[in-house]
Amino acid sequence: MRRAFSIIRVCFIVVAVGALSAAALGEGFDDTLSRDAVLRDPEIPVLGNPDGDLTVVEYFDYQCPYCKKLAPEIAQVVREDGKIRLVLKDWPIFGAVSRSAAQLALATKYQSKYQEAHDALIGAKEKLSDANVPELLTKAGVDVEKAKQDLGAHQKTIDDLLARNDKQADAFGFQGTPGFIVGFFRVPGVVEMKVFKQIIADARAAAKKRKG
Repeated sequence: MRRAFSIIRVCFIVVAVGALSAAALGEGFDDTLSRDAVLRDPEIPVLGNPDGDLTVVEYFDYQCPYCKKLAPEIAQVVREDGKIRLVLKDWPIFGAVSRSAAQLALATKYQSKYQEAHDALIGAKEKLSDANVPELLTKAGVDVEKAKQDLGAHQKTIDDLLARNDKQADAFGFQGTPGFIVGFFRVPGVVEMKVFKQIIADARAAAKKRKG
């Protein structure tokens, strides 16, 4: 399965995104790879603090075990920090169920239930299937029938979004999920939260230096 199990484990591998400006976060390149497209895609709900001073982007798959393990830890860091814009980018590389789960979850934003849907699917203990995804969403308070209707009405918008996510992940050289963009830093793979907090601090310092 493409890239699904080629997950990079890292303790402290951080590459400045600025060094990749010719491929991503650049000006004059494909709009899909522009800074705004990566950090501020209008089709993706922003979690955490929408007005925060630092954007953290995660490319993830609902069936990725590492994404599932990190999800509550990242959520805690975001809550404790209070100034992080968290942008979750579905990158369904574990097969058809991952893609259908991502599509339905993204459709829940039209009823303002994206966070509930995301938490239900990323926190699921059982293996996801076409049968249990709607059940999990219903238990989380999602109107699944409305979500299906909204998916049908906005299919192209959602599929285009997933295509942008895939193109960006490839451009950043991510070999699997999870992959992060923290401010202007690229962070491939699994990172301990102590290290992740330091990356956040370094990203803020780098942003301040760039402004100065």
